[in-house]
Amino acid sequence: MPPPKITLYLDIVSPFAYIAYYVTRHSSVFAKCEMTYVPVFLGGILKACNNPSPINIKNKGTWTNIERKRWAKHLNVPMYPTYPDGFPILTLSVQRALCAIPEAKLPSCFDALYRAFWVEGNSKINNPETYLPVLESAVGKEIAKDALAKSSTQAMKDRLIANSDKAVESGSFGLPWFECTNGRGETECFWGVDHMGQVAAFLDLDTTSDKGFKAMM
Repeated sequence: MPPPKITLYLDIVSPFAYIAYYVTRHSSVFAKCEMTYVPVFLGGILKACNNPSPINIKNKGTWTNIERKRWAKHLNVPMYPTYPDGFPILTLSVQRALCAIPEAKLPSCFDALYRAFWVEGNSKINNPETYLPVLESAVGKEIAKDALAKSSTQAMKDRLIANSDKAVESGSFGLPWFECTNGRGETECFWGVDHMGQVAAFLDLDTTSDKGFKAMM
């Protein structure tokens, strides 16, 4: 039977995408999964779905802040105690740079960028002078500088749009968005950190090794 597969769509700006990403990277529950991480632009997904930003919905912005800290604690994910200054920030530049990173190197880049923004609270993560050294620490100067140079090209702008459109076409209206294929070849999509228990169940993953999943099942 082939291994379970997950395609996870990500934008640095989303705290819940960060939590989902961190769990898939660090929890033993997902150790046998083939993971594909895809950079998208959350603002574009929301616009395509006529979906307002949660921060602009009465009471939801406050609730989102509570929930991100609650889930981070529950799932042992390091998290900055407050929203980074100016949240939500525009992430077009850094997401386009991620589109220029070789797929095999993307996890290291997401590790470093998510840490800078959601653990250290670096609110300038979309500025090239800020994210370039972060990328350099993850993949070296050559790849990082190449990604920065390509980030302003039409090719990377189009790639980010295409990635975001693909997420929407598969049903996404927000992040984190999971496209999952189990060992039987069946494919389903899931949204949200609070549905990761359903992701695990669909993929026939053993959740007994991670007590954080008890609240999801």
